[in-house]
Amino acid sequence: MHRKFFNLALIISLAIGTVFAQQMATRQDVPSVERLRAHINYLASDKLEGRRTGSEGANLAAEYIAREFSRYGLQRSIGWDTSGMSILEADSPNRYLQKFPYVAGVELGNGNTLRLTPQNPNSPTGRRTISEPMDFRVGEDWMPLGFSSNAHVELAPAAFVHYGITATDLNYDDYKERSVKGDIVVALQGTPDGDNPHGQFARYEDVRWKAIAARNAGAKALLVISREVNFKDERLARLRYDNSAGDAGLPVAVISRQAARNILLAGGEQVDLANIEKFLIETVARKVEFGPPGQGNKSPGVTLHNRPVLSLQTSIARREVEAANVVGIVNGFDPVLKNETIVIGAHYDHLGRGGEGSLVPREGDIHHGADDNASGTAGLLELARIFASSGSPRPRRTIVFIAFSGEEEGLLGSSYYVNHPLKPLENTVAMINMDMIGRMKNNKLIVGGVGTADGWRKVIDSSAKFWGIGVTPTPDSYGGVLPGTLTANPSRSGTATTSNVGTTAALDSIRSLDLTLSEDGYGPSDHSSFYAKKVPVLFLWTGTHEDYHKPSDTADKINYEDESHILSFVARIIQSIDANSARPAYTVAKSESQGRTMGFRVYLGTIPNYSDSGDGLLLDGVRDDSPAAKAGIKAGDRIVRLAGREVHNVYDYTYALGEMKAGQEYEVELLRGTERMKLTITPAARK
Repeated sequence: MHRKFFNLALIISLAIGTVFAQQMATRQDVPSVERLRAHINYLASDKLEGRRTGSEGANLAAEYIAREFSRYGLQRSIGWDTSGMSILEADSPNRYLQKFPYVAGVELGNGNTLRLTPQNPNSPTGRRTISEPMDFRVGEDWMPLGFSSNAHVELAPAAFVHYGITATDLNYDDYKERSVKGDIVVALQGTPDGDNPHGQFARYEDVRWKAIAARNAGAKALLVISREVNFKDERLARLRYDNSAGDAGLPVAVISRQAARNILLAGGEQVDLANIEKFLIETVARKVEFGPPGQGNKSPGVTLHNRPVLSLQTSIARREVEAANVVGIVNGFDPVLKNETIVIGAHYDHLGRGGEGSLVPREGDIHHGADDNASGTAGLLELARIFASSGSPRPRRTIVFIAFSGEEEGLLGSSYYVNHPLKPLENTVAMINMDMIGRMKNNKLIVGGVGTADGWRKVIDSSAKFWGIGVTPTPDSYGGVLPGTLTANPSRSGTATTSNVGTTAALDSIRSLDLTLSEDGYGPSDHSSFYAKKVPVLFLWTGTHEDYHKPSDTADKINYEDESHILSFVARIIQSIDANSARPAYTVAKSESQGRTMGFRVYLGTIPNYSDSGDGLLLDGVRDDSPAAKAGIKAGDRIVRLAGREVHNVYDYTYALGEMKAGQEYEVELLRGTERMKLTITPAARK
């Protein structure tokens, strides 16, 4: 900025800062430990049962947040029905809800059948076989999986394919040198790693990878053999739905071990499944190659000589409900800047009673989610209360407070908001996201996204070290200044400290924070949705811990005093942004992470949209200077084919990624609007 404009901005900001500081010195509107405790105790209570998106507990949480917004006097989002906002009676807290569609679960539809039809009652090996047709009972002998396609496959030959895994990068292929085109394939659950969760085949524990391998091999359907002797204990038999992935593209079901034995017996094989599993695990451990069943001592000798046939019909009904973001607004007073918005966000959903996403094996226990993310939600409520208070200086810009739902399911709520914003997204100058801010230790706080706007580091540094009145202002990164500052009392007593003008500040003390700063604007939380739309972001969290995604993440373990200090820091950042007429300048951040590696050897630099349910893989973004960027791939593109593989969802995409090699050219086919394009991409080696 030119010097004369800098000096003018300095004078104006000094005046604003002095008035601001004088008001701050006498007000009581500071983050309250007692309020934080009350919010988290309720949100993480047994009554809300873990707040899984679409559940009654999540609805109760949304109602609670909406009532608090109403109590604080936040503006309702009236008239935004095209964005999913409710248009209800004037005094209803539901006016704060931005609803979006969500598949809460799946259930059995009509007409699920599985029949075994033997083809040759006389076994060529002289062994006993099954000679009569056999109908298996859904729910007792078999169960379609939640991501199964609905289809009817009539009289298809059965084929046993070991674990049903194709892993090109590991030189392992259960479909090698055999054709299963048109067959219904039967595969063992698990991998040749046995029970080792860190083995080389770990990613293939997910049955989706087996489904993709079966589909790529031309199979009509996949039946996975249960691990459990008692089928009622089988985890896969509990219907689950993944909102981020869609269906598998073919029927997929789990069958009991007894049903599997009957299918093998009808094929002329009287086998012990435990012995087959043991053989395969030992074979891979010895790194002995083996081909299709029946090739001498290279296989366990399972060959379905009689080629029994199976008829399968799957019918899965999706149960759709409404989920909701909770949105409240503090309007700005500046005639011009009030049209710009600062978004403050935190997600309020969690994992319910376990299952998908949980890090404990048993389902049924309430996952309280006190830190993840009742802590961030409570912080959001406190900041909303402070900024909406009549005793607080009114912000110049409009501040939009959003409690997101569906974060644990793939950033569903934030993705919906950025595609249905209340105000034009190009007028959103910054988004600050709080996720897991309740377990700070030794003053350590992690701040991500500092590379997404010029000067974020200076704003953060000054906001962490200072608060209050009467000290020489510190220039900020936009050519203006931050409001006056008061050195914090280093104690944790919460007692006031005295400025050089003799005024007592009714503020919790703020200590200098030990910050770990990260450039990247992408990450596993809701700020990613905004950064993908070129909005500068900041992401605050206090790190993971042993209670992460477990029932033991409870309210009694929250460090409430330290969370109040973090919120004072966040409030300071918001005020710093608002005090400058120049909006933060968006920049492309340095990538400090290449995402979830899943053992892959290559890197493309794409950012998938996990909330999209359309065919193909929609991209939220492309990392700067990545192989994808060099290939000409852009945010908003939908990849439909990669490296010779059809891509219907994120699983298909990562499956194709696992087969790619660094430095080798591959064709990628994508949709850009209505145009279908073919580009060439060269993956980089993953660092």
